[in-house]
Amino acid sequence: MLRLLTRDDVARLLDMADCIDVVERAFGELAAGTAELPLRIGIEPPGGTSLYMPAYLKDLGALACKIVTVYEDNAARRGMPTTLGTVLVQDPETGEVVCMMDGGYLTAMRTGAVSGVATKYLAREDNGQVAGIFGAGVQARTQLQAVAAVRSLGGALVYDPSTDAAASFIEELSGDLDLDIDRVASPAQLLEGADILCAATTSPSPLFDGKAVRPGTHINAIGSYTPTTRELDTAIVVRSKVVVDLREACLSEAGDLLIPLSERAIDVGHIHADLGDLVLERRPGRERSDEITLFKAVGLAIQDAAAAKLVYDRAVEAGVGTDVTL
Repeated sequence: MLRLLTRDDVARLLDMADCIDVVERAFGELAAGTAELPLRIGIEPPGGTSLYMPAYLKDLGALACKIVTVYEDNAARRGMPTTLGTVLVQDPETGEVVCMMDGGYLTAMRTGAVSGVATKYLAREDNGQVAGIFGAGVQARTQLQAVAAVRSLGGALVYDPSTDAAASFIEELSGDLDLDIDRVASPAQLLEGADILCAATTSPSPLFDGKAVRPGTHINAIGSYTPTTRELDTAIVVRSKVVVDLREACLSEAGDLLIPLSERAIDVGHIHADLGDLVLERRPGRERSDEITLFKAVGLAIQDAAAAKLVYDRAVEAGVGTDVTL
């Protein structure tokens, strides 16, 4: 029996606090060696890219594969989203595919959740900090939700070139999070007022001047995921204590780090730790109130597997979704 879950079903079943919890556990498993995580597989059929992201988490009992496609002409030619995602969940004991669910909302939530985990270990702990969000899209929303789940914020700032996008962001999240959110007119203003920065954009080039970042700032950089694009300039990478979701993946895909490495501004030893090392307390997170900490993520299938297993279990318990026989 196969259970089908729509985007609305996933949204009903997955909340940020619990998503952060299972994603944190997934990174602990990765560091402990109880996870299997092949690097993502990419295929380029005519007109687009198809990515396959499998993972297995022994302790969580999560076995899943996410399929993501990016077809730039979809919107103009077909009236479809550019990016589509679907997650298949398997029973690890039998191999049976037991669930197929929409992956769009789940991806946004698990991406926010990993920044929540990183913020928990790397941001200062004092209350009343201000979150600064670059971008006002779907990913930016879950970034703020996650930061607000692990820190008692005093407010938030958002920068987006689109006034309408920023206004929609503020209208939606200020009420949901009971938080004062203001739009700023420039990246420089965001740096001046924020303690925790989240970069969640599609920009191929640096968003801000790394020399202007204040001591004590924490940065989550999750938008860029190719070797030739970056949201961060070399200056801020050099100034920061750098933690990554997975060293191997970032050294293959993250232009934010690969470009400074190619410039010989840093070496591989500049990477302080994988996130799982912080979860298992093998390496320290923030050690001083004035250090700048940076979390760089390219996105891992363990996040999808952990979140999808949580959603599936809740769907079964609540009787949500449609069962079909293949």
